Amino acid sequence: MRFSIKTTFTFLCFGLLCPAGNAAAQPVAMPVTQVSPTTTSQPFRLGPPQSDGPLVVQASFKLHNINDIDDEAQTFEFEGVLTLKWRDPRQAFDPAAAGVDEKIYQGNFQFNEVSPSWFPQEVLVNGSGMYEKDGVVLRVEPDGTQTLIQTVDAVAKSEFDMRRFPYDRHRLEAVFELLGLDDSEVVLKAESEIVYPSGDTIRVPQWIFGSMGMSTRSRSASYAGRSGVSSAFVLRFDVERESFFIVRLVVFPLAVIALLSFSVFWMDRSSLGDRINVSFIGILTGVAYQIVMSDILPRISYFTLITAFLNISFLTMCATVIINLVVGAMDQKGRHDVGDGIDRRCRWIFPVVYFGLNLLATGIAFTFY
Repeated sequence: MRFSIKTTFTFLCFGLLCPAGNAAAQPVAMPVTQVSPTTTSQPFRLGPPQSDGPLVVQASFKLHNINDIDDEAQTFEFEGVLTLKWRDPRQAFDPAAAGVDEKIYQGNFQFNEVSPSWFPQEVLVNGSGMYEKDGVVLRVEPDGTQTLIQTVDAVAKSEFDMRRFPYDRHRLEAVFELLGLDDSEVVLKAESEIVYPSGDTIRVPQWIFGSMGMSTRSRSASYAGRSGVSSAFVLRFDVERESFFIVRLVVFPLAVIALLSFSVFWMDRSSLGDRINVSFIGILTGVAYQIVMSDILPRISYFTLITAFLNISFLTMCATVIINLVVGAMDQKGRHDVGDGIDRRCRWIFPVVYFGLNLLATGIAFTFY
């Protein structure tokens, strides 16, 4: 095989350059150094600080207002400031070296992107739709004590017992818990010395704000952790309905109409048609009030005090129709003395029975409910 001078020169150059290329391709040996403590501790920073027992997080809530109470949906909307306080020794710092006596992270960007610490993530367990946080501040002290302050505007669902309506009282609860952590890892503790707003500062239409309280409890949660039991922080609001609205709208007018329907016992026994007309006007008025209350009351299956009052008024006015027919029958038979006797007795029996049944219903409602 014949090779040209150019081909031979090419092979020689390639043979000389290959060892140099292989040497250049080899990685340069680097001295072995220890991994920085920050790198090794970074995964540990993602969870709560470890100690002999569960981490204690002190919780408090400053109520600003209760915006709405919806007894039909059994929900209430509240707003205020939720404060969580705990100690994380990993976040301790030297004020002289840091140049500040306290580190402060404000706003969502600084809190989520700049602050390096773990924080408890709370959720509203009985939330019903809206749960908004408009502002957040994280304060870190030199010993690692951290205070998380955030505004909360939320709607919570609570059980309403309306058997005493319109004199009902309710205890509304908002239950917060830490997501994904059981009571062996983190425990919530309610602060005791908290200044609550007075009843004069909370204005809710048709409601009177009574008092506010805070407590903690354990609740079963399969997602909480290994134990399946989480620590919950509970806000309690005691409210009472202003009954005068329903009293002036329904109770007083219908009671007067029922008493006026009893005037048939003073009418002439021979005017049966007029007596029946008065009774039916009262009955139709009672039905109209029941329709009005059906729009005010929620769709509940049990009896309330107002429904008992409506039914008693309706049934007593229906009873006047029966008495009118009996008196009319006695008049046609010529037994006028019997008809007059029935009227005289019904003049006091009907009012006594009417008020007696209403007092009995009220007593049952306030005794057993």
